Amino acid sequence: MRRACIFIAFIISILTLSVTMVSRSEASCGAVQCFVVVGSQQQVPQKGLLTINGIYNYTPMRLLEGTSGIIPAIDQAGRRLILDHHQETRTITQTYTLDLNYGVTDRFGIQVTLPYLKRKHNHTDGLGEEGPNGEGKPVNFFDNGIGDIRITAKYNALPTLRSMLVMGFGVDVPTGDTNERDSTGKIMEAPTQLGRGNVGVIGSVYQTYELIPHRLNQFAFASYRHTFRNNDGYQFGDEYLLNFGFNLMPMPWLVLTNQLNYRYLTHDNISASLERSASLGDGAGFPGDPIVLDPNITNRRVPNTGSTYLAYTPGFLINLGETTQFYFYSQIPIARDFNNNLAQGVSFIFGITKWLSLTKS
Repeated sequence: MRRACIFIAFIISILTLSVTMVSRSEASCGAVQCFVVVGSQQQVPQKGLLTINGIYNYTPMRLLEGTSGIIPAIDQAGRRLILDHHQETRTITQTYTLDLNYGVTDRFGIQVTLPYLKRKHNHTDGLGEEGPNGEGKPVNFFDNGIGDIRITAKYNALPTLRSMLVMGFGVDVPTGDTNERDSTGKIMEAPTQLGRGNVGVIGSVYQTYELIPHRLNQFAFASYRHTFRNNDGYQFGDEYLLNFGFNLMPMPWLVLTNQLNYRYLTHDNISASLERSASLGDGAGFPGDPIVLDPNITNRRVPNTGSTYLAYTPGFLINLGETTQFYFYSQIPIARDFNNNLAQGVSFIFGITKWLSLTKS
């Protein structure tokens, strides 16, 4: 009974903190996902052990207070970048991930991450072009399907009783959809598609140390992703992740976790001409077709992409026997800059881990 009361009090404290932050949470034609360190994902299992993670991730994105959400349009087919062409409203991404982590040896492992995404996006398109007053028109987008699959090779460089240092190198395979259309029939812009359209490479390092054996441990995780330019001339910005936290085990079946998560995304880039939406200052040309600023198709930084994001993530893990674990995290923004674009709000992760031995005892 005492254990149950402590557990319920902890859940209430997390939910209360999350709810108080949601009213202030705010989310680009682009989309991001919540990111946390689970531990069973980042580690190298023992030889012959398969770690299976089933994860649900809910990530809302809305405009921050004081931002307009007016961003450029990206016309991949026509190789055009049109400034101030539409206004963002919201994006919601739900991700269902199957993560398989297998120990080839006690120090070397292979991880395969298969995401299934459901994405809903709304914005006002054609500012200065559509409508009697150039107010644009509402456009909706919805897609669901397999995202880019990630394959990672990992090596435990420091296997001791109290510590672990895992080096990883991964590849994103471009299996996600890149040609889905919006409600008007146009191909939706690259940042909102389920896939990036080309191979990405990822380097990572995971470290953990038991400060108090079987009671308190510290962990850190850092990674870098670079994605190559796709066939539409679009290249997603590089991603830097840095995470740090602690796990406390007050009871054998319960782990309380707290972590800080930092993400830095550089600007995206597109090979395109440059235009801008018509404005009132254009006189008879408003509303009307966009104004050409530079007809040359060349590599250009995409304004309003790139972001800086810092979050605090409390959570808990429940051990259900020796081979199963359930977990929940709530990622709460502390500081964020999304360049007048949609910003990630309070996000949630639910998951379950199952360990299976594939070798004969």
